[in-house]
Amino acid sequence: MPSRKKTTMFASAFLTCVCSFVMICVVLATQHWMSSEVHFSHTNSSVTVSLTYGLFTGTCEQFVDMGLQVSEKTFQVADKLSNTKAKSIITAIIVILVLGLLSSLLSSGITCTNAVSNPYQTFLGPIGVYTWNSLCGIFVLICMILFPVNVEGNGLSIELAHGCISLPQTHIKSAHTYGYSYWIMLLIILLNIASIIIIYFYDHARYSKKKEQERPIENAPKDVILF
Repeated sequence: MPSRKKTTMFASAFLTCVCSFVMICVVLATQHWMSSEVHFSHTNSSVTVSLTYGLFTGTCEQFVDMGLQVSEKTFQVADKLSNTKAKSIITAIIVILVLGLLSSLLSSGITCTNAVSNPYQTFLGPIGVYTWNSLCGIFVLICMILFPVNVEGNGLSIELAHGCISLPQTHIKSAHTYGYSYWIMLLIILLNIASIIIIYFYDHARYSKKKEQERPIENAPKDVILF
Protein backbone atom coordinates (compact mmCIF):
# COMPACT_ATOMS: atom_id res chain seq x y z
CA MET A 1 0.00 0.00 0.00
CA PRO A 2 1.25 3.54 -0.74
CA SER A 3 2.17 5.86 2.10
CA ARG A 4 -0.30 8.47 3.31
CA LYS A 5 1.81 11.25 1.78
CA LYS A 6 1.88 9.55 -1.61
CA THR A 7 -1.86 8.92 -1.51
CA THR A 8 -2.55 12.56 -0.66
CA MET A 9 -0.25 14.00 -3.33
CA PHE A 10 -1.41 11.72 -6.13
CA ALA A 11 -5.06 12.13 -5.12
CA SER A 12 -4.62 15.90 -5.41
CA ALA A 13 -3.00 15.50 -8.82
CA PHE A 14 -5.85 13.15 -9.81
CA LEU A 15 -8.40 15.87 -9.01
CA THR A 16 -6.58 18.42 -11.16
CA CYS A 17 -6.34 15.90 -14.02
CA VAL A 18 -10.06 15.13 -13.78
CA CYS A 19 -10.83 18.86 -13.78
CA SER A 20 -8.66 19.24 -16.89
CA PHE A 21 -10.54 16.39 -18.58
CA VAL A 22 -13.92 17.94 -17.74
CA MET A 23 -12.81 21.38 -18.94
CA ILE A 24 -11.73 19.98 -22.33
CA CYS A 25 -15.17 18.37 -22.64
CA VAL A 26 -16.74 21.76 -21.88
CA VAL A 27 -14.56 23.46 -24.50
CA LEU A 28 -15.65 20.95 -27.13
CA ALA A 29 -19.32 21.00 -26.13
CA THR A 30 -19.93 24.74 -25.77
CA GLN A 31 -20.17 27.09 -28.73
CA HIS A 32 -19.00 30.37 -27.21
CA TRP A 33 -15.51 30.55 -28.67
CA MET A 34 -16.06 33.79 -30.55
CA SER A 35 -18.54 36.68 -30.70
CA SER A 36 -18.15 38.93 -33.72
CA GLU A 37 -19.89 41.90 -35.23
CA VAL A 38 -19.26 42.12 -38.96
CA HIS A 39 -20.34 45.24 -40.85
CA PHE A 40 -21.28 45.19 -44.54
CA SER A 41 -22.54 47.76 -47.04
CA HIS A 42 -24.69 47.27 -50.16
CA THR A 43 -25.86 50.15 -52.39
CA ASN A 44 -27.85 52.41 -50.04
CA SER A 45 -28.11 50.03 -47.10
CA SER A 46 -25.81 48.73 -44.38
CA VAL A 47 -25.98 45.39 -42.61
CA THR A 48 -24.43 44.30 -39.34
CA VAL A 49 -24.18 40.56 -38.68
CA SER A 50 -23.77 39.52 -35.05
CA LEU A 51 -22.20 36.07 -34.69
CA THR A 52 -21.57 33.72 -31.80
CA TYR A 53 -19.97 30.42 -32.73
CA GLY A 54 -17.72 27.57 -31.72
CA LEU A 55 -16.13 24.62 -33.48
CA PHE A 56 -19.38 22.98 -34.59
CA THR A 57 -22.35 25.35 -34.52
CA GLY A 58 -23.16 29.03 -34.13
CA THR A 59 -25.92 31.62 -34.24
CA CYS A 60 -26.21 34.80 -36.28
CA GLU A 61 -28.47 37.85 -36.30
CA GLN A 62 -28.78 40.59 -38.92
CA PHE A 63 -29.37 44.27 -38.19
CA VAL A 64 -30.30 46.25 -41.29
CA ASP A 65 -30.02 50.06 -41.58
CA MET A 66 -31.79 51.75 -38.64
CA GLY A 67 -31.85 48.76 -36.33
CA LEU A 68 -34.28 46.50 -38.21
CA GLN A 69 -33.52 43.04 -36.88
CA VAL A 70 -33.78 39.79 -38.80
CA SER A 71 -34.59 36.73 -36.71
CA GLU A 72 -31.70 34.73 -35.22
CA LYS A 73 -30.51 31.71 -37.18
CA THR A 74 -28.50 28.67 -36.13
CA PHE A 75 -25.88 27.34 -38.54
CA GLN A 76 -23.31 24.58 -38.85
CA VAL A 77 -19.80 26.01 -39.03
CA ALA A 78 -18.51 23.40 -41.49
CA ASP A 79 -21.43 24.01 -43.89
CA LYS A 80 -20.76 27.75 -44.08
CA LEU A 81 -17.04 27.45 -44.82
CA SER A 82 -15.90 27.39 -48.43
CA ASN A 83 -12.32 28.32 -47.54
CA THR A 84 -10.47 24.99 -47.42
CA LYS A 85 -7.70 26.36 -45.22
CA ALA A 86 -10.13 27.70 -42.60
CA LYS A 87 -12.06 24.43 -42.57
CA SER A 88 -8.83 22.42 -42.23
CA ILE A 89 -7.71 24.47 -39.21
CA ILE A 90 -11.10 23.97 -37.51
CA THR A 91 -10.77 20.21 -38.10
CA ALA A 92 -7.19 20.25 -36.79
CA ILE A 93 -8.30 22.07 -33.61
CA ILE A 94 -10.98 19.44 -32.97
CA VAL A 95 -8.51 16.57 -33.51
CA ILE A 96 -5.86 18.17 -31.28
CA LEU A 97 -8.41 18.78 -28.50
CA VAL A 98 -9.46 15.12 -28.68
CA LEU A 99 -5.78 14.14 -28.32
CA GLY A 100 -5.57 16.46 -25.31
CA LEU A 101 -8.67 14.77 -23.90
CA LEU A 102 -7.03 11.34 -24.23
CA SER A 103 -3.80 12.63 -22.65
CA SER A 104 -5.75 14.04 -19.71
CA LEU A 105 -7.61 10.74 -19.34
CA LEU A 106 -4.35 8.76 -19.29
CA SER A 107 -2.86 11.13 -16.72
CA SER A 108 -5.98 10.71 -14.56
CA GLY A 109 -5.58 6.93 -14.76
CA ILE A 110 -1.91 7.06 -13.74
CA THR A 111 -2.47 9.40 -10.79
CA CYS A 112 -5.43 7.32 -9.60
CA THR A 113 -3.37 4.12 -9.84
CA ASN A 114 -0.54 5.65 -7.80
CA ALA A 115 -2.97 6.98 -5.19
CA VAL A 116 -4.17 3.44 -4.38
CA SER A 117 -1.16 1.23 -5.22
CA ASN A 118 2.58 1.17 -5.95
CA PRO A 119 3.08 0.29 -9.63
CA TYR A 120 6.55 -1.01 -10.47
CA GLN A 121 6.75 0.31 -14.03
CA THR A 122 8.60 3.61 -14.22
CA PHE A 123 6.25 5.11 -16.82
CA LEU A 124 3.29 4.47 -14.54
CA GLY A 125 4.83 6.74 -11.92
CA PRO A 126 5.80 10.43 -11.98
CA ILE A 127 7.35 10.18 -15.46
CA GLY A 128 3.99 9.20 -16.90
CA VAL A 129 2.28 12.11 -15.15
CA TYR A 130 4.90 14.56 -16.47
CA THR A 131 4.60 13.19 -20.00
CA TRP A 132 0.82 13.12 -20.39
CA ASN A 133 0.19 16.42 -18.61
CA SER A 134 2.87 18.12 -20.69
CA LEU A 135 1.36 16.74 -23.89
CA CYS A 136 -2.12 17.84 -22.85
CA GLY A 137 -0.90 21.35 -22.06
CA ILE A 138 0.97 21.57 -25.38
CA PHE A 139 -2.07 20.36 -27.35
CA VAL A 140 -4.32 22.96 -25.71
CA LEU A 141 -1.75 25.72 -26.23
CA ILE A 142 -1.56 24.86 -29.94
CA CYS A 143 -5.37 25.19 -30.15
CA MET A 144 -5.20 28.58 -28.41
CA ILE A 145 -2.80 29.73 -31.11
CA LEU A 146 -4.54 28.14 -34.12
CA PHE A 147 -7.98 29.58 -33.45
CA PRO A 148 -6.96 33.29 -33.49
CA VAL A 149 -4.82 32.58 -36.55
CA ASN A 150 -7.94 31.21 -38.25
CA VAL A 151 -10.08 34.18 -37.19
CA GLU A 152 -7.59 36.92 -38.06
CA GLY A 153 -5.61 35.30 -40.87
CA ASN A 154 -8.36 33.44 -42.73
CA GLY A 155 -11.26 35.81 -41.96
CA LEU A 156 -13.28 33.07 -40.28
CA SER A 157 -15.94 35.39 -38.83
CA ILE A 158 -16.28 37.30 -42.10
CA GLU A 159 -16.82 34.13 -44.10
CA LEU A 160 -19.39 32.82 -41.62
CA ALA A 161 -21.16 36.20 -41.72
CA HIS A 162 -21.28 36.05 -45.53
CA GLY A 163 -23.02 32.70 -45.20
CA CYS A 164 -25.73 34.26 -43.01
CA ILE A 165 -26.81 36.96 -45.49
CA SER A 166 -28.67 36.27 -48.71
CA LEU A 167 -27.37 39.12 -50.89
CA PRO A 168 -23.71 39.82 -51.73
CA GLN A 169 -22.33 42.55 -49.47
CA THR A 170 -19.05 44.47 -49.19
CA HIS A 171 -17.20 44.00 -45.93
CA ILE A 172 -16.41 47.24 -44.09
CA LYS A 173 -15.07 46.30 -40.68
CA SER A 174 -15.45 43.70 -37.93
CA ALA A 175 -14.89 43.41 -34.19
CA HIS A 176 -14.12 40.19 -32.32
CA THR A 177 -14.48 39.11 -28.69
CA TYR A 178 -13.20 35.74 -27.51
CA GLY A 179 -15.75 33.86 -25.42
CA TYR A 180 -15.47 31.73 -22.30
CA SER A 181 -15.11 28.51 -24.31
CA TYR A 182 -11.80 29.85 -25.62
CA TRP A 183 -10.48 31.22 -22.31
CA ILE A 184 -11.26 27.97 -20.48
CA MET A 185 -8.30 26.52 -22.37
CA LEU A 186 -6.02 28.79 -20.35
CA LEU A 187 -7.44 27.22 -17.19
CA ILE A 188 -6.74 23.76 -18.62
CA ILE A 189 -3.07 24.65 -19.12
CA LEU A 190 -2.85 25.93 -15.53
CA LEU A 191 -4.45 22.70 -14.24
CA ASN A 192 -1.87 20.63 -16.11
CA ILE A 193 0.94 22.74 -14.69
CA ALA A 194 -0.54 22.29 -11.20
CA SER A 195 -0.58 18.48 -11.64
CA ILE A 196 3.08 18.48 -12.68
CA ILE A 197 4.09 20.71 -9.75
CA ILE A 198 2.27 18.52 -7.20
CA ILE A 199 3.96 15.34 -8.43
CA TYR A 200 7.32 17.12 -8.75
CA PHE A 201 7.23 18.10 -5.06
CA TYR A 202 6.39 14.51 -4.09
CA ASP A 203 9.09 13.06 -6.36
CA HIS A 204 11.69 15.57 -5.17
CA ALA A 205 10.94 14.85 -1.50
CA ARG A 206 11.16 11.10 -2.13
CA TYR A 207 14.46 11.51 -3.99
CA SER A 208 15.93 13.65 -1.17
CA LYS A 209 14.88 11.07 1.41
CA LYS A 210 16.41 8.26 -0.63
CA LYS A 211 19.70 10.14 -0.96
CA GLU A 212 19.69 10.80 2.78
CA GLN A 213 19.38 7.08 3.44
CA GLU A 214 22.21 6.28 0.99
CA ARG A 215 24.84 8.57 2.55
CA PRO A 216 28.40 7.18 2.21
CA ILE A 217 29.76 5.28 5.19
CA GLU A 218 32.50 7.91 5.67
CA ASN A 219 29.81 10.36 6.75
CA ALA A 220 28.84 8.04 9.59
CA PRO A 221 29.80 9.00 13.22
CA LYS A 222 33.48 8.39 14.04
CA ASP A 223 32.69 6.34 17.13
CA VAL A 224 30.92 3.63 15.13
CA ILE A 225 32.95 0.38 15.31
CA LEU A 226 32.74 -1.90 12.31
CA PHE A 227 33.19 -5.61 12.84
